[in-house]
Amino acid sequence: MLKFTEGCADVAVTGDSHLLAHRLRALREEHWPDVTITQSDLAQAFSADKPASVPLLSSWESRSKPKTPPLHRLVAYATFFATKRSVEQRPYRLIPPDELTPDELRHREELLNELTDLRAAAEQRDTGTPPLQDRANRGFWYFDDRHVITIVVAQLPPDMRAQMPYADPTQPDYVELYTYADLDALIELHGHIRALNPNSQVNFRIASDLVPDDYTTHLVLLGGVDWNVLTRELLKRVDMPVTQVARHDESESGGFVVHTEDDEERLYAPKLAKIRGNEILQEDVAHFYRGINPFNHKRTVTICNGMYGRGTLGVVRALTDGRFRDRNAEYLKQRFPGLDSYSILTRVQVVNGQVVTPDWNLSESRLFEWPEGQS
Repeated sequence: MLKFTEGCADVAVTGDSHLLAHRLRALREEHWPDVTITQSDLAQAFSADKPASVPLLSSWESRSKPKTPPLHRLVAYATFFATKRSVEQRPYRLIPPDELTPDELRHREELLNELTDLRAAAEQRDTGTPPLQDRANRGFWYFDDRHVITIVVAQLPPDMRAQMPYADPTQPDYVELYTYADLDALIELHGHIRALNPNSQVNFRIASDLVPDDYTTHLVLLGGVDWNVLTRELLKRVDMPVTQVARHDESESGGFVVHTEDDEERLYAPKLAKIRGNEILQEDVAHFYRGINPFNHKRTVTICNGMYGRGTLGVVRALTDGRFRDRNAEYLKQRFPGLDSYSILTRVQVVNGQVVTPDWNLSESRLFEWPEGQS
């Protein structure tokens, strides 16, 4: 029996061949704990797209011999569970994609990416194709040693949590995740890493809540030195010419400083514009780092760190976005061949509040790379 840990919840899985079936069943039974969704409910909702039946859905969720659903059915799952508006009234229904909000569309895309990755693994099983062992074939976020992976985020400062009723543990509607910083980046990355590493335990933790054993796992750090104390500590232990200047208040956006061989310093700062009296982020600066875990040299540490949350999400999406992740991973492979440690300082464009995924093959997306001089 294999277990994955998500915060405080444990999810049991019977093996590789049942991962997609387990995920579909978990979506229906656990995605909205306060809502009962039967296979009949889903079959009726999905029939608006193409006729579906209870036996059909049952075959996809089977605990013994699951069938692999076609891609268009996974699109229906992703659309249905992207928004709770799907279950606001009976009969439940699929909300047309053109009626989804930007956040719902992003959630739909994340969920669809996760389900299609699981489907690909199921197809390999059904066709007898050997499992992919090469890291390059599985993607940057595949850890072939199957050891524990810990995603570390910061907790929002108390004054920010005080402004949100759902972040108050004394309230009946308290939601622990609302206390997390970089929550969109966490959701994006956690699902992606879990899908690529079905045989590994993938945890996420608040930096201040880590226990000693967490430090010696594969570490993935989200967020910068302002709030993530582990990012702050790890960057002190890494000998590279990039440091982060914290944001001291709303009038100082901070930035990343590059220290040159000539003892000069260059600051790369976010770009903000004053529009109708409001400071609007137009371009963030983010730092991507992959190296050896200083607490356990047999594991890795990866830092995805923006000056603002938009930058953190952008550098995460550089290696999760289906349109760019393969080409960006290939760029890293060609740019830093055989190196254990390397980093990229990258621009992250923000348009109407939405993050534009950086393409590292474009020179204008890269502000600085370390180590220098690699071909």
